[in-house]
Formats: sequence, C-alpha cells, structure tokens
Amino acid sequence: MRCPFCDYQESKVIDSRPTDEGLSIRRRRECLQCGKRFTTYEKVENIPIMVIKKDKSREAFNGDKLMSGLLRACEKRPVSLQDLEKTVNEIESTIYNSLEREVTSHQIGEMVMQRLKRIDEVAYVRFASVYRQFKDINTFLEELNKLLKDT
Repeated sequence: MRCPFCDYQESKVIDSRPTDEGLSIRRRRECLQCGKRFTTYEKVENIPIMVIKKDKSREAFNGDKLMSGLLRACEKRPVSLQDLEKTVNEIESTIYNSLEREVTSHQIGEMVMQRLKRIDEVAYVRFASVYRQFKDINTFLEELNKLLKDT
C-alpha cells in the first residue's frame, strides 16, 4: 500500500479490525520509510448486478431504490427501520448469492412482496397495488382475498 504522505510503496499493518458488520476490514498501517500512520479499508468487490426492467432496459441494482420503495409502502405503519434494512439485506444477499449477473425487476418485486406479507399486510397490499398495477377495485379485492385465504 502506497504511503499517502511520502508515496513510499512499503508499509506494515499495525492493527486490523472488522467494520460494517464484517463487510469490510479497517487496517492501521505504518509507512516503513517516514513512519507515519494511515488507515485503509478492505472490502470484497461485488460484481455489479444488472436489473432487467419491464421495458427490457437495464440498470445497475440499487439497494437504496429498494429501500425507498419499502419506506413508501410502510409509511405510517408500525414497521421498524431495522426490519426494512434486514429485508433489503436479505434480498441483496439472495440476489448476489444467486451468482446470476442479471435479475428481472419481476423477481425483485416478488421477493419484496413475499417478505412484506410476513412483516405487515397493509404494507404488502400497498406495495402490491403499485407493483402489480391494479387497474380497478376488483383487482384490489382479488389480492385482498388471496391474502385472507393465506392467513
């Protein structure tokens, strides 16, 4: 690792500790030439996952966008931010662990609905109404009837 002070190539690691719930490692280093200390962070490089949208366009997967949709669905509901973060992390892990480089927005939507159904049924119906683009009250009632039948 190159020293940010003197640009020397060699340094030694003084201390290492995990950060971000084990997703990265913080390393304190000391330059072998000037003796100054600096911090580096090491984390696994994720291969970008592309989302195939309904119109067949592609965009990079964005966990923040997923969180935004969940927050809208759960607005004014008794759902903790911790539950939503856990949901986003679960979905991200599922996507990255699938080893596929592309995922459809439909697959992501289904994962969200599956988890929302367990967390909060009202948030589930809100999300489903936007995701499935309910056209009228009958479509809405069909989804509610499915939900009642499942519980």
